[in-house]
Amino acid sequence: MSLDPDHALRLAREALDIEADAVRGLKQRLGAGFTQALALMLDVRGRVVVMGMGKSGHVGRKIAATLASTGTPAMFVHPAEASHGDLGMIKPVDVVLAISNSGESEELNVVVPLVRRLGAPLIAMTGHADSTLARHADVVLDSGVEKEACPLNLAPTASTTAQLALGDALAVALLDARGFKAEDFARSHPGGALGRRLLTRVQDLMRSGADAPRVGPDASFAELMREMTHKGLGASAVTDAQGRLLGIFTDGDLRRLVETGRDLRALTAGQVMHAQPRTIGPGALAAMAAEQMELHRITVLLVTDEAGQLLGALNTNDLMRAKVI
Repeated sequence: MSLDPDHALRLAREALDIEADAVRGLKQRLGAGFTQALALMLDVRGRVVVMGMGKSGHVGRKIAATLASTGTPAMFVHPAEASHGDLGMIKPVDVVLAISNSGESEELNVVVPLVRRLGAPLIAMTGHADSTLARHADVVLDSGVEKEACPLNLAPTASTTAQLALGDALAVALLDARGFKAEDFARSHPGGALGRRLLTRVQDLMRSGADAPRVGPDASFAELMREMTHKGLGASAVTDAQGRLLGIFTDGDLRRLVETGRDLRALTAGQVMHAQPRTIGPGALAAMAAEQMELHRITVLLVTDEAGQLLGALNTNDLMRAKVI
């Protein structure tokens, strides 16, 4: 056994060409069957139940997962397990998507008549329109390919790529028909980066109450420094007696003030604060806060309500801990 690099690269490129041609071939064959399948899946009152054996089963699991994450309730049921009890998972209100390149998978064809008896609509994804599976189906999706990418034309390669691409086409068309938005996707992916960016609000991360640094305008410079040090945010808000925001003083302001050589001990918070600071509302997305910080090159944002009342504060470290940035 030896490796011929040039021969291996040639085979690899041929495999990619064959699989690309298989996917492009599907485009020309999409038609009424595809839209009929979409209508059944869009109107399903239960779930889209995906079934398949072997490599088609692996593809089916991925299709079910993609459908579920893009707004179409879906699950995968193994055909062999279905004939040993799992058929009870399928209800008349479901739609079954059965995948088999040959359309003659024994385990699948044992279950198909039982599915029909339940009254659940059956969509067949197969490479053979005259197969047993296709004859039992209400709708047939043609996933046929001219040849496999396998040099022996045996291992499922191009055919499973075609099935996967056709499943993605169904999912994309369905999410568009459902009006599925990025926010909907985030709700089903709360642990992912997109979920954090689209679901996390400023109010979820901000320091509030006693944790939000603040002093009055008449506070001494020493009091201002103690508040900044104690709260550890790198800044302090300056508010009036009613809690309305007047300004902010930050670590950067401190460095610039020191450079002036002024006697800091004689100054008050109102004299050194930066008036009209950047603020954000509590209901804003945390990702928006991150964008503001980056745009204005600041590390702290104060959170206020519409009346200008200070509600809290957050900095870049808070956003980093929440993995928003």
